[in-house]
Amino acid sequence: MGLRVLVIDDEPGFLQMLHVVLSRAGYQTTTVTSATEALALLDRSAWDLCLCDLKMPGMDGMAFLAELKRRGIQTTVIVMSAYGSNETAIEALKAGAYDYISKPFQPDEIILTLRKAEEREQLRRENLELKSRVAHPPSPLVFKSEAMQRIVQTVNRIASYRTTVLVQGESGTGKELVARLIHQASPRAGQPFVAVNCGAIPEGLVESEFFGHVKGAFTDAHGHKRGLIESAQGGTLFLDEVGELPVPLQVKLLRFLQEGEVRRVGDTRSIRVDVRVVAATSRDLPAEVQAGRFREDLYYRLAVVPIRIPPLRARPEDIPILADHFLKRTRDRLGVGRVVGIGAEAMRLLMAYPWPGNVRELENVIERAVVLSEGAEISPEVLPDAIRDRTDTGTPGGAIMLQGLSIKRNRRAIERSLIQRALETTGGNRTQAARLLEISHRALLYKLKEYGLGNED
Repeated sequence: MGLRVLVIDDEPGFLQMLHVVLSRAGYQTTTVTSATEALALLDRSAWDLCLCDLKMPGMDGMAFLAELKRRGIQTTVIVMSAYGSNETAIEALKAGAYDYISKPFQPDEIILTLRKAEEREQLRRENLELKSRVAHPPSPLVFKSEAMQRIVQTVNRIASYRTTVLVQGESGTGKELVARLIHQASPRAGQPFVAVNCGAIPEGLVESEFFGHVKGAFTDAHGHKRGLIESAQGGTLFLDEVGELPVPLQVKLLRFLQEGEVRRVGDTRSIRVDVRVVAATSRDLPAEVQAGRFREDLYYRLAVVPIRIPPLRARPEDIPILADHFLKRTRDRLGVGRVVGIGAEAMRLLMAYPWPGNVRELENVIERAVVLSEGAEISPEVLPDAIRDRTDTGTPGGAIMLQGLSIKRNRRAIERSLIQRALETTGGNRTQAARLLEISHRALLYKLKEYGLGNED
């Protein structure tokens, strides 16, 4: 579809003529008879181009340009006038107009002017995209495991649709990275990616932050403010830790997802918004629903496409490639050229550690090791005590590295190791491995999926 054009003029016949001409040229055209009405529309939604008459009763074109600047509304404005002069045109351009056209004009003249403005708008969007990429450079998704490969395949299948996605996983597994990957692989890649930590906003401000407010809505509301949802217009809204949202806001978020509209605090009008929502949580949302802390209807609305990122301990084959990636990135960022690799013993310890903090913890450990290392390789001496000081269970067939004496924290590591050994003993025969483990074949398939041990189908 063509760009959205808003036309402002106090002559109804002229508006009708422009509406026909611009619509035939492929533009989505809306006409209004006053600058005040135009500002109300621009407050509620984004427009690509604006044609505005210079001489109008009430607020004229120059006052309209000044009000756009005051409100921080960015749209490309072309002013029109039958009473213009070179001085008038210069004044309009200084006030923020992109171009000036004198009435009367031929249809071809206005179309040519709009085409030029389109090029300017495209350059503006590309500039915004470049700035966004500089401010939030995409981090590569580094992996080797089949589990992560399946996630990337899912992302590629769903990226082009507006469908909501719920990314689940423990803290530090890379949920925001997957959300950014969805955005970058989608047609919305050139539009805003707005990330919101739902647990970091004070409860008293959360509604205003999400939905915005109008002047006078509450004591400190000295002007109009667009909310985070509006700020993501045309792009992606990433709701990190969505399980932290208070129940009253869950109701309003559900309405936005259903209707595609938001209403600023203190306003009586709704604003149409085109936003794709990707949510993430480290909580067990079905359990939160059962406990009455999260709305069931909102959960199903968010989890249209669920993506679960396995913890790092369930995909140890990713540890070496991630560790090497973090080493190179830290070395380049800090200028520590002497460290070029990870020693064999240090890597053995990294592979044996259960990584309760997941990928984020591994990144921090590698940065610390690079800074503390004196030789060309990272050695065990520069690793944290929690990784170096571990206990051997003495299990036949190889050691399982434990973290302290906690049964809860070590059960998964022991269980995963036993499953691997049973599969090795049986040459990969899962039926025989299940007998050795004294569990059902179905239970084994479930655990293979849970720990990311090969293809569980």
